[in-house]
Amino acid sequence: LEQTIEIIEATKKIKIDLDTIPLDDQKTFRLFQNGETTGVFQLESGGMKRYLKQLRPTELEDIIAMVSLYRPGPMEFIPDYVAGKNGSKKVNYLHPRLEPILKNTYGIAIYQEQIMRIARDLAGFSYGEADVLRKAVGKKIKDLLVEQEAKMVSGMIKNGIDKHTANKIWEFILPFARYGFNRSHAVCYAMIAYQTAYLKANYPEAFMAALLSSDQDNIDRVTIEIKECHKMGMEVLPPDVNESFSNFSVVESKDKSQLGKIRFGLNAVKNVGHNIAKVIIKERKANGFYQSVENLLSRIKDKDLNKKSLESLVKAGALDSLIKRGQALGNLDKLLEFNKKIQNDYKNGQSNLFADLPLAAPIMSLKLDDYPDTDNQKRLSWEKELLGLYISDHPFKKNLEILKNSITSIKQLKNKEGQMVKVAGIITSIHKIVTHKGQAMLFVTIEDSNGSVELVVFPKILETSYQLWKDENQVIAEGKVSEKDGQPKLLVERAELISAETINDAAIKNMAEKKLWLKLPPHFNKEDTAKLKQILQDKKGLTPVYLEISNGQKRIVKTDLKVLPAEELKNTILEFLGQDSWKLTDN
Repeated sequence: LEQTIEIIEATKKIKIDLDTIPLDDQKTFRLFQNGETTGVFQLESGGMKRYLKQLRPTELEDIIAMVSLYRPGPMEFIPDYVAGKNGSKKVNYLHPRLEPILKNTYGIAIYQEQIMRIARDLAGFSYGEADVLRKAVGKKIKDLLVEQEAKMVSGMIKNGIDKHTANKIWEFILPFARYGFNRSHAVCYAMIAYQTAYLKANYPEAFMAALLSSDQDNIDRVTIEIKECHKMGMEVLPPDVNESFSNFSVVESKDKSQLGKIRFGLNAVKNVGHNIAKVIIKERKANGFYQSVENLLSRIKDKDLNKKSLESLVKAGALDSLIKRGQALGNLDKLLEFNKKIQNDYKNGQSNLFADLPLAAPIMSLKLDDYPDTDNQKRLSWEKELLGLYISDHPFKKNLEILKNSITSIKQLKNKEGQMVKVAGIITSIHKIVTHKGQAMLFVTIEDSNGSVELVVFPKILETSYQLWKDENQVIAEGKVSEKDGQPKLLVERAELISAETINDAAIKNMAEKKLWLKLPPHFNKEDTAKLKQILQDKKGLTPVYLEISNGQKRIVKTDLKVLPAEELKNTILEFLGQDSWKLTDN
């Protein structure tokens, strides 16, 4: 909360006082009603999100109640609370005197204070006697419970409640008293929940940046939170020496109607120490952005800018605005030698007249050799290695699209308990254990671009598939879904590496389920038709071809040709028929 407020003040020049925020903010309650509570204190579990969507909270009282009810025991009363709130169930009271005590919670005794008030108002207990009742029920002290039952029932009878109703009221309050939550605690919890939700709803970039900074040492949490950023429409950018701070930060959008972006902090980059991160940021604040890699190396005069830290900054993309990664890595020794010379000259007191100016020319020139830039797959691999997850793209995104008709997407595994499915993804972690029989088995996490799932590889399967299970391998696994712990897992029965042939076969199969529409230009003659036929026959496949002819009136002709609509064929057709001539549709 404090960090979010600091970010808001730094980026928007607004000072938030949490003690004065409105408790009826509509954006906040919409967030609750939609179950968008990832990162919201006490309210981010899957079950809680589901109940919030059902409840559709409209006031803080609803959040206080949910915090109290969402625990083993009282959880069974949540449907009754939801039904009471939504008016789908009429609330009945065993006695009219219960209504003022239970009206706000729709006939359910949620809080210990309600039980104590029932004892006072209906049975004439003093505050002290009511507290004894609370302890007796909560701690299940049998002898004391028998004594309290007799005292409570006789007290209600003395206050004009008939014996039958008095016994019913005792039976009614027992389960609630056993699980009742202290309301004052619940209010404190709910206030923090509301405050975090308020900041998330009204200042989403600042809130998510603060949340990511708080959890930056827990890569599982960071992964969940970055997915939440994407879901909210926020882009998460890799680190950058000209924009990053130590922790996650907000890059404000020039268009105020658009959400800002979140930038990774330099502290998140593996092998980059906190000291060198501070030095880079301090120098940038003092003397402005770094204009080139030469300029950066001329201005950073610290021993912690060494081979390990510079290489990691390059691979993580922190120098992308200054130099291409391929060229930087190919010239790494030259870059370090240049910086070392600057550092030595600085220590020896050598400088030129302009050395203290922020954009001063370097003391010596830096001539770099040309190297090819690195490919996307390599860059993603470095992101995973140095930041713990894929940021700029996902290495399985393209293959997931190709394989989608022959596998089950990881995000679709919910509620498939016991079903045989095929999933595919890239291996992101492997945990090996030895069973009590001395056999090895694996727990392997794979992810596609939409989610992740744990594969359980038992000893018998591992014996025949050992070579498959390596970090960053892409695999297809088949097995039964188990939701034993509330999260889907796959008990693997078969697995294989995804090969180029697998992808090609799937791509061809996908194309068989599409149609290719070609729009012919006016005055298309016989020679043009013959040429078009030859182009299509040279690229045989499984996708049927339809022609759209517009000579005077529009006609659709289904041809007997079938093609493989690859990029090469598309480019040839666009060049021959024109830019609007190609359309690929699903059957």
